[in-house]
Amino acid sequence: MGGAQTDAAKVQIARLGAAIDDYRLSVGSFPPALAALLEAPADASGRWDGPYLRKTTIPKDPWGNEYVYRMPGERGEYDLISYGADGTPGGDGENADIVSWE
Repeated sequence: MGGAQTDAAKVQIARLGAAIDDYRLSVGSFPPALAALLEAPADASGRWDGPYLRKTTIPKDPWGNEYVYRMPGERGEYDLISYGADGTPGGDGENADIVSWE
């Protein structure tokens, strides 16, 4: 069962995922880091068509922690993870991980 913060993290992960997909469509590869959604990396060579987010900073999860972005991912082409309220892997309830592949 998810609380409001868990639900907010799921929405943020979905939005970040959409921005990552937009980046990939423009540049032809996944961003090397989430910062590439806001500022073109050197290797984007003119194909970057961002920024891909409305905000000027990468959002933190509802508990104030950075989202974990792994590319390549362990569960997909990329992984996006919030480690929940406790900020550490695993856990239950509000401490449970919120992930892009579920």
